[in-house]
Amino acid sequence: MRAAQGHLNDVIRFSAVDGPGNRFVVFLQGCNFDCIACHNPYTINECDSCGVCVEPCPEMVLWFDGRHQVVVDDDQCTDCGICIDVCPSDSTPLSKMVELDDLLGRIEEVSHFISGITVSGGEPTLQADYVAGLFCSLKCSDKLGHLTTFVDSNGSADRETWDRLLPVMDGAMVDLKALDPGTHKEMTGVDNAAVLDSIRYLAEWQRLYEVRLLMVPGKNDSPEVVERTARWLFDVDPEMRIKLIGFRQHGVRPQFSHIPEAEAAHIESLAEIIKKVGIKELVVV
Repeated sequence: MRAAQGHLNDVIRFSAVDGPGNRFVVFLQGCNFDCIACHNPYTINECDSCGVCVEPCPEMVLWFDGRHQVVVDDDQCTDCGICIDVCPSDSTPLSKMVELDDLLGRIEEVSHFISGITVSGGEPTLQADYVAGLFCSLKCSDKLGHLTTFVDSNGSADRETWDRLLPVMDGAMVDLKALDPGTHKEMTGVDNAAVLDSIRYLAEWQRLYEVRLLMVPGKNDSPEVVERTARWLFDVDPEMRIKLIGFRQHGVRPQFSHIPEAEAAHIESLAEIIKKVGIKELVVV
């Protein structure tokens, strides 16, 4: 099934950090995790039109329509971000429903300068029909067929969802917050059974581009935990590509601002542990 519209948060026309090469990145609205380390929490929930953002808007481009829904004048909005800062619901009034053809048009404008598309979020697999429709349209296009198609996922999708994407998806980048189910639930609000199964399943289909390990001090960054995680990933695929990321406070919600940033020396020591397990392709950021 092709979804004609997707709930879009934003796009980045050019990115060198969201997959291989220079990529057009689509951020979809909505996520089923509530991560303590989330650096874009305004993508988690849908706007409930509470109206808290209307009065603080310096450009006065937010108002209630006849159905008491907050709407925005896109032509006058300066993207100052104040509405996001004051939102009590981890959302934004600036997200919108976007027709698939409109998104394809925006991609076509820069298609000669990019190598692929990455759909991120939020969690892109929650809108799997829209993502599948986008990827299918790209693959079937004479002008856009050269672009690779990737998703940046929390790994929560079931196999049926991945099966809808696999025929048109070139790769997936999956976050593994913690190997231990209890720690994962503490960090995200849910356990990790689906995440671990997604990693295994995507590796089996050779669609797993990389697994991302975000090291949050005091939560998942002990040498013993990292070694155990690396061994599990190595057993899934000895050629596994891993990206090791040190936690940074930028964008994190105020209630989690007490979490210290990861120290570079500690991250480097964890990288050495991962290499000793046998992982050959490791990126540290």
